[in-house]
Amino acid sequence: MKTHAVRLYGENQLKLDEFELPTMGDDEILVKVISDSICMSTYKATKLGKKHKRVPNDCDVNPIVIGHEFAGIIKKVGKKWAHQFKEGDKFAIQPALNYKGSMDSPGYSFRWYGGDMTYAIIPNEVMEINCLINYKGDAFFEASLAEPMSCVIGAFHATYHTIPSQYTHVMDIKEHGALAILGGAGPMGLGAIDYAIHRDHKPRLLVITDLDHDRLKRASEVFTVEEAAQHGVELHYVNPADHDDVEAYLRSLNGGLGYDDVMVFVPVKALCEQGDRLLGKDGTLNFFAGPTDDQFTANINLYNVHYGATKVIGSTGGNTDDLLESLELTAQNRIRPGSMITHIGGLDSVVETVLNYPSIPGGKKMIYTHHRMPLTALEDLHTLVDLNPKYQTLYDIVKAENFIWTLEAERYLLKDIMEDPDAS
Repeated sequence: MKTHAVRLYGENQLKLDEFELPTMGDDEILVKVISDSICMSTYKATKLGKKHKRVPNDCDVNPIVIGHEFAGIIKKVGKKWAHQFKEGDKFAIQPALNYKGSMDSPGYSFRWYGGDMTYAIIPNEVMEINCLINYKGDAFFEASLAEPMSCVIGAFHATYHTIPSQYTHVMDIKEHGALAILGGAGPMGLGAIDYAIHRDHKPRLLVITDLDHDRLKRASEVFTVEEAAQHGVELHYVNPADHDDVEAYLRSLNGGLGYDDVMVFVPVKALCEQGDRLLGKDGTLNFFAGPTDDQFTANINLYNVHYGATKVIGSTGGNTDDLLESLELTAQNRIRPGSMITHIGGLDSVVETVLNYPSIPGGKKMIYTHHRMPLTALEDLHTLVDLNPKYQTLYDIVKAENFIWTLEAERYLLKDIMEDPDAS
């Protein structure tokens, strides 16, 4: 079977290829990829090439397929897995395999298995460790976004606090505590805001900072202060540029006290150090943003570590339980992953999008792999009418939802525009 895929050959060397997949084994599964959400981690892998820990050293001769936030339809099941998976079922994936200590992962390490391709062969180890998920939902994009949402969920679960005079770690953010997310108005920040407000284990105070006025404005429109209050959360959006002493202002929002939890969503030294200074007693700093510089450092106050029991942790990715929690909360309409999406595009837009990812504004970029279209902001879909008049209707659909990508929008795209209609 032929497939189209975006493959990595080395540092900043991406190419959209057409090639023949090998014959599927009895312990493998053939799938049709429908959607893939582009991640900053893919840009980092592309920038580093072989220097990335998950990318094979021979990718120049055996290129790997990029993309790890994907979903689709099962097309053929090997004998070994016929009892568990069926042709025609939808799937989601957990890319954090950690199979027998290996760092191999879809989107970084495999030749026939990744998100930015039309058809893929899923290797045996993925099923062995339950990282292929039977997806019962309707929207492919929500299954794709379960992976980035699982990273956010994992960050909350990885955070911990202590019981005075006991050597006991209480996992998760401080319930009814004060949480600050620094650099938190980007796509992952939106996911974190959504989760913090709508989960059961909530903070009392949630403060989001960001230097980008437009991102803050968009975040405040998607998740309003009023909605947060209805869920028992006092929400503030803060642009540090608006304050002479932003740290004093942030403390004033918490009655002059430090924060129980601070999450850093941008890998900037000054932001990490600010987060450390904002911690209160037994406070935890979670360095969530992954840097590309393996020598990235920042200063922390060790005096407070000793006497104030402050802690610095990092979390990357989520586990399968986190992904399943994301899917469950989405199915219950408690979280809205579609709010993270600001652009859609076809497989032919992936190379340019990944190579220029940091300079493209907005949130998540959702790719529909059987579609051909330039990467386009939801607010600009009407500009594609010359390519196909049906983009006007698609624009009208998302405009009616305040430019949030929805199941209705996806179904319209898959049914009326895709070159491969049976994908819907």
